[in-house]
Parts: sequence; structure tokens; C-alpha cells
Amino acid sequence: MMAMKIVPVTDQRTTDVWMRLPWSIYKDDKNWIPHLKQDVAKVFDPEKNKLLKPGADGGPSGKVMRWILEDERGVAIGRIAAFVNPKTAYTDKQPTGGMGFFECINDQQAANQLLDTARDWLKGLGMEAMDGPVNLGDRNMFWGLLIKNFTSPPIYGTNYNPPYYKDLLEHYGFQIYFNQLFFLRSATIPAQPIFHRKFNQLASDPGFRMHDARGRSVEQIADDFRTVYNDAWVDHENHKPMEASAALKIVKAMKPVMDPRLIIFIRHHERPVAMYISLPELNEIFKHVNGDLNWLGKLKFLWYKHTGAVKTMTGIVFGVAKEFQGKGMEGALIVYAEKHIVDKKLYRDTVLTWIGDFNPRMVKVCENLGAENYRTLATYRYLFDRTKPFERHPIIEKK
Repeated sequence: MMAMKIVPVTDQRTTDVWMRLPWSIYKDDKNWIPHLKQDVAKVFDPEKNKLLKPGADGGPSGKVMRWILEDERGVAIGRIAAFVNPKTAYTDKQPTGGMGFFECINDQQAANQLLDTARDWLKGLGMEAMDGPVNLGDRNMFWGLLIKNFTSPPIYGTNYNPPYYKDLLEHYGFQIYFNQLFFLRSATIPAQPIFHRKFNQLASDPGFRMHDARGRSVEQIADDFRTVYNDAWVDHENHKPMEASAALKIVKAMKPVMDPRLIIFIRHHERPVAMYISLPELNEIFKHVNGDLNWLGKLKFLWYKHTGAVKTMTGIVFGVAKEFQGKGMEGALIVYAEKHIVDKKLYRDTVLTWIGDFNPRMVKVCENLGAENYRTLATYRYLFDRTKPFERHPIIEKK
């Protein structure tokens, strides 16, 4: 039996080994595109990850720990991180932490040792379950395990892994908490006639105006985004209105990479009531920088960005104000994009950021737009009390 050793990440050497491990796991995988190490490092940096700081109300800060697994020769063969997110840990029936950034050779004993380590650390902090693979942060980055479509490169910020990871987690005892459905809409599929009718109806109505973000300031884009967001998600459970400062921070973060032609709004009497926000698919550039946005990586990024290397859009958010939902706004936005982006051959395909299978309403919207579920990731859950009944994520019901 192979003698393996868990090594906590406590200094620069172990941090570097932990960060570089994926290059050995994926050395023969032509589809793998490494996460930017700068993006990964931010998760564990208390100066850059606000969840690692005490809350404004004096609440607790998040907790994080990382480990490497070494074989008998001292060679790293696996890694893992564990998290306690103070905003989400106590919102379920049981206190729930997370594990993420899991990488491992195809060996169940090795995987078990990594997962046991994360479990025991979380138990020591009062957790009774762990989700994974997840991130100490937003669900749009480093979230989920790839379980369907291993034949094409991942989009920026999404996890990619060998097929055997599914077996390693499920043999350990993880069960799928929810599936993350990614949709692809090809530009070769014309918008349905009903979408064109809605587009023409809005275009001829002086009360409506459709436009992109060219000529608009960051502040104006942020204000439009916040208005639609708050009007669209007002009836969602636990929804808290987005503040102006939060919206501005999001738009400023997008600014270095955004193309204003891909940010589309519909206004009704000048109030924004629908939006379709996409970004250029950054992994079509980042595949050239080998996971490091250092000075050379930045030069390569600028070069490929300005030479038109990106041909795919990633849809970040679709939103329609509640009073206009179910009235064809999504279709009108698709036709606008077809006329102003696709027909001009600026971009080719659109990938929509993931939608949970617990949100059937949004899944149906994607299907109605002619998009297909081309890739699936899964968020798993492991209950520490193995006698406790497992429950999947509750379905979001339309109110």
C-alpha cells in the first residue's frame, strides 16, 4: 500500500506546489485551460477576498485551509481546499462548509485521504456537511464538477476535470445536490419568427427603445444594470436589492474585458426594463497565457484581444423586470443581438453561464431561445451523519 502524507499549505513553497499541481494532472489533456493563478490566489488572500474579513455588522470572517497530498517519494499527487463561508454556512438544515480546488490522481485511496482531511477540518469548525467542488466566493467562478462533455475546452472561470473525478467523489459518498446546466446558442440558428415579431413590435413602439452600451459611461451602465436586476429578481426568495456601489463595482470589474456592443438594454419610457449582458469568452485568449497573467501574459492578452481572436460570447445575465416577464422581451433581445452582432460577424456563438436545474423557469427560457444544454457540471453534497436522509436543492417555484 502506498504511503501517502497530507501536507498543510503554510508557506511559499507549499503554496507554489499546491498552485502548480494541475499542470501534472492535465499534462496530456489538450482541452484543459488552466485557471489564472492570479484569480485563484485572490480566493485565499484576506486583502482581496472580503469573505475572509469580519462582516460589517461584526459577524465572523470566513475560514479557509489548503492541503497537498504527497506520495512516498514526496511528489505531490493531489490537493484540496476547505472553506466556511459565513454568509451561507448556516442557511441550510445543517451547518454546511465547502471543499474545492480538488485535484487528484486516479486513486480512490488518495482521494479519500484528501476528502477526509477536508471533512475533519470542517467538523472541527462545527460543520455537518460539505458541498463541492465549490469556491469561497461567487458561484460564477470555480464551482462544480464537470460530468457531461469532456470534449471541448472550458469557458473562463468554470471548472474542468477528468471524467474519473465523478467516480472518486461518488464512491466517497457525495451525492448530486444540483446540476449546473450550461447552454450554447449557435449563431447559425436564426431567431424564431415569433422573436422577430416581438422585436418589430417594440421597434415600432415609441415607448420602447433598444440599444447597446456604446457611448455610455461605467456609471450609466451600472445604474441600468442595477435597475433591471432589482426589478427582475424582486420576488425571488432572500432577494436583497442591489446597492449602487455594488453595481458599480461589478461593472468596473468587467470594464477591462467588456465589449459595449455585447451589453444590450430595452427601455420603456427611458426606464431600463430588460438586459442581456455578455462578455467576450476570455478563455479563447487565456489559453495562450498558460495560467499566468504576468507581464508577458498581459502582452499576449492585449495582442489576442485586439486581433479579434475571440469569436464566442459568454452570456453573463439575462434579466427582465417583473411586469414585463412573459411578454417576449428575451426574444427581442436575441433578435437585436442577431442584427447588430451576429449579422456583422463580430462573434459566432453564445454560451450562457450556468443555470441550476432547480430553476426550471430559466431553463425553459434558454430552451425557448433555441439554446441547447451542451455541458453539465454538478454541485455535490456530503452529509457527515451518514444516516441522515439526503435532500436535493429545492426547486424555485414561480410566485
